[in-house]
Amino acid sequence: MQRRKFIQNVAVTGSSFLIGSQMAMGGVFKGSPNKKVVLGVMGVNSRGAFLAAKLAAIPDAEIGYICDVDTVAMNRCIAEIEKITGKKPKGITDIRQLLEKKDLDALVIAAPDHWHAPATIIACQAGKHVYVEKPCSHNPHEGEMAIAAAAKYNRLVQMGSQRRSFNNVQKMVQELHNGIIGRAYFARGWYVNNRKSIGFGKVAPVPANLNYDLWQGYAPRRPYKDNLIHYNWHWNWNWGTGEALNNGTHEIDVMRWGLGVNFPDRVTSSGGRFAFKDDWETPDTQTILANFPNNTAISWEGRSCNSFNSEGVGRGVVFYGDKGTIYYGGGNGYKVYDYDNKLVKEIKDETPVDAGNKVSPTELLDRVHLQNFITSIQGDTQLNQTIINGHKSTVIPQLGNIAQRMGRVLNCDPSNGHILHDPEAMKLWSRDYEPGWNLKV
Repeated sequence: MQRRKFIQNVAVTGSSFLIGSQMAMGGVFKGSPNKKVVLGVMGVNSRGAFLAAKLAAIPDAEIGYICDVDTVAMNRCIAEIEKITGKKPKGITDIRQLLEKKDLDALVIAAPDHWHAPATIIACQAGKHVYVEKPCSHNPHEGEMAIAAAAKYNRLVQMGSQRRSFNNVQKMVQELHNGIIGRAYFARGWYVNNRKSIGFGKVAPVPANLNYDLWQGYAPRRPYKDNLIHYNWHWNWNWGTGEALNNGTHEIDVMRWGLGVNFPDRVTSSGGRFAFKDDWETPDTQTILANFPNNTAISWEGRSCNSFNSEGVGRGVVFYGDKGTIYYGGGNGYKVYDYDNKLVKEIKDETPVDAGNKVSPTELLDRVHLQNFITSIQGDTQLNQTIINGHKSTVIPQLGNIAQRMGRVLNCDPSNGHILHDPEAMKLWSRDYEPGWNLKV
């Protein structure tokens, strides 16, 4: 579906958003070219600290601010950036106060999933560009709102689908589109890990270093438990999105990109919390299948608690065509096989990939995506992963989770992914917010 048609189909708070925005489409920024880009990084206990360090090493980027509701994490990251650059960033606990800073050019979001879209939206409203880690939203409606905000406020928003910037992955997709394996009609992706039980948490006093109310933000309030922060929120529906979006978004984005498809017309999911009995709510084992109106399909398998590799690697994708097959092992190389399964081409890249690394499985390759964000702000290039494309790849696993929770097949509108003829399932397209935390574009 054409981007213009998609934009026309999305409505937020009662009105359609600006059609054809250059920023939402990833167009070249026309502001102040070639200046140093001042960044604020939100959420730095783990992934955010990694992003801050990588960005600090880019000559045209300056880490001006570190924002975290945990003062221990914030101060630790500030000290690390000062070691790298010799300049001490300012620490701010409340994202709303950070966005008031006039010298701030862009916000980097690595906070928990329930903050991804809200922070994106309010940053755009404050006139800041945004780099948001996957998934770009906690639920599909928030993704639509983020697109609307990027368009309305003319901001660049890049999602952290780092493989969009890997040169050999770009080449692989181009070869797929040029028919190297004929008509590619099916893609299979997977991710495995060996996560342990999170046990049963006890309601406990909030640590003195943590602003738990601000951590919850727009999400409905839940009691603080001693097994929740900083990582296990991933497996709770109120704040997290499960393994399908925590990691599956990467493979699903590559598969959707390679097949050249947008929104599905049918989605189903099977799985559950099988490995342990504990507070973990999302599936630890899950298979999502999405069909598209051009007679193609993708499947994604996630195994959070059994790290036995598939095709020899912990994460990857295989594309199947009527004249051959492409194997992609999750890094920056791939193999092409003919219809008789004979290897006919291999593109190698020895950069190591650690599928089980919770911070960055492709650490040495991620900087290219960050560099693309900086140069796009400077006006030298275009975003490799716009919020529109990021939303499309995020909606598929979100629909998979909805199908899982409903226990049935979802029929969808292929123009925007909306669930058809199932009002109960469509309720999960959006979410309720904490009273007083109003999210609007």
